[in-house]
Amino acid sequence: MVDKATNEFWRDLNPIANPFKPHALPEAFIANAASEDERLYVPFTDTVSSRPLWISPSANKWCDILMAKKAGLVNRHYHPHEVFAYTISGKWGYLEHDWTATKGDFVYETPGEGHTLVAFEHEEPMRVFFIVSGPLIWLDEQGNSAGHFDVHDYIAMCEAHYEKMGFGADVIKGLMR
Repeated sequence: MVDKATNEFWRDLNPIANPFKPHALPEAFIANAASEDERLYVPFTDTVSSRPLWISPSANKWCDILMAKKAGLVNRHYHPHEVFAYTISGKWGYLEHDWTATKGDFVYETPGEGHTLVAFEHEEPMRVFFIVSGPLIWLDEQGNSAGHFDVHDYIAMCEAHYEKMGFGADVIKGLMR
């Protein structure tokens, strides 16, 4: 239950008695989503990790916090669907663009955009909240398709890591909606 109000003007307002429609799933609440606990971050590449927060297998979509503690790289890829990003800390960008994101910056990636994600050396680790729709299509140096990574690959990667960390693979099922 939400904390009890003390001085707020709405303190006597009662909550909705039945907030969920029939068949609605519960919300996903994750305290301290950008945690310092590195066990929660799944290695995505040799230098970048992902903390899963929400996963939709049926929509081929996920939300995560991407983290790099030092210089990092996610190889060339493009997204056939939109992606949203909000920078929590650190410094990152795409080699193909003329901007560099730091704390508080927002990025909207249009469908079909190819890029190479890089994290810079910075006093704070790069932590970026991403909403990823659809697969990542890996690209070779000429920009041709060289494979893909979708929500099912993401789930398998997360389950294997969480099992290895002792949390159990089923933790990931609790993030699925």
